[in-house]
Amino acid sequence: MIDTGTTSSTSTRPRFSPEVRRGLFSLGLGNTLEWYDWMLFGLLSAFIGPNFFPSDNAVTATLGALSIFAVGFAFRPLGGIILGTLADKIGRRRVMLLSVGMIAVATLVIAFTPTYEQIGIWSGLILLLCRIVQGISTGIEAPLSTAHAVELAPEGREGMVAGVISVYVNLGILLASLVSFFCSLALGSEVMGEWGWRIPFLVGAALGVVVLYLRRTLPETLKADEMAASTTGSVWSGVRRNWLGVLAVIFVVGAVQAYSYAWNTGLPSAARSGFKEDATAVFALTTALGVIMVVGSWVVGRFVDGRPLSKWFVIARLLAIPSVFLMLAYVSPGIGGFALVLLGGSIVLVFNMTLYNVVATSLLPKASRGAGVALGYGIGVALFGGTASYLLVWLQSLGLTWVFPTYVAVLCALSVLFYVLARSRNGLFVGK
Repeated sequence: MIDTGTTSSTSTRPRFSPEVRRGLFSLGLGNTLEWYDWMLFGLLSAFIGPNFFPSDNAVTATLGALSIFAVGFAFRPLGGIILGTLADKIGRRRVMLLSVGMIAVATLVIAFTPTYEQIGIWSGLILLLCRIVQGISTGIEAPLSTAHAVELAPEGREGMVAGVISVYVNLGILLASLVSFFCSLALGSEVMGEWGWRIPFLVGAALGVVVLYLRRTLPETLKADEMAASTTGSVWSGVRRNWLGVLAVIFVVGAVQAYSYAWNTGLPSAARSGFKEDATAVFALTTALGVIMVVGSWVVGRFVDGRPLSKWFVIARLLAIPSVFLMLAYVSPGIGGFALVLLGGSIVLVFNMTLYNVVATSLLPKASRGAGVALGYGIGVALFGGTASYLLVWLQSLGLTWVFPTYVAVLCALSVLFYVLARSRNGLFVGK
């Protein structure tokens, strides 16, 4: 971490220097881009599916798009292994530039890819390739940017870092809903289904250019001697020594990702394709959820700043177990029931989404943090986050909606168990 040498007049916690603030801004905005592009695909799956998959059934086409959505997650562990190892050897900054560039290019290609009617099966294959590229790049973006931010900020400010990074993450989710909402409002559902869905992807590509420009001057937190001493063997020997920490990261990340994707993409997709809710109304409510998450992240970050993150993580994760069952209130068409579930579950969700990234970072030492956290993050998201939307829509179509919240509740319980075990055996490498 960088020592700022200054303290606040109201507390002993060191302030963020201008260099740290600029660094956090460029790192955070990259998270905004990642989540904007990633959530956009899920939100627009009901429009993307019929354009890229031959089907007369709206639910089947949507499930086809969501399966591509899930495939992108499957490549996150590969991104974590390759780019995470690279980040521990050559530094954080270069990999942070590479990851954003890959995301932006893939998003731009999706925006211009012809439909199934125009080029047949090639449209789906191009879409799949773009999601693979995005999966590899996002396999490192979130875990490494959080690790980079924690190393950049002064010691003792981990809670505020968690809040700041989470604000940018949720800003990406909010922007995805907001842009989708305004496009749907201006163009209507029919035009959105034909070509209007491409506009939000063009916005994402433009945001990628901005992030690349800002990250040019991102400070490097891995010292020259640390890079010189780092080899592939030493990085992965550190990961093996802390295998319990990696296992804990898988469930710490996976449980909250399943919760988050269910709320941000699964429930909206089920509302539109299963219950035929009005698309504009659904986007309006997901936008409201985004506002709650952005504001809530800042509030939670301020609240936990200077307090033990481990304690508040365990409390928030245990509260998620009963909270996720709220989705059982939405079992029939009705925008009011959808609103109740979506917004009611956001309070506990925002606590969990704010804390999980820094908590995951705390479980691995600096020398193998890029590879170890990225590997655990990628596996957790691939196994549990990427499949959440598909599982929710599929189980709902079978009349087995109750199975999904039970599944997420079990994941939450396991995440607490493995976190406590890893903390007891290895200790924490960031915060307390």
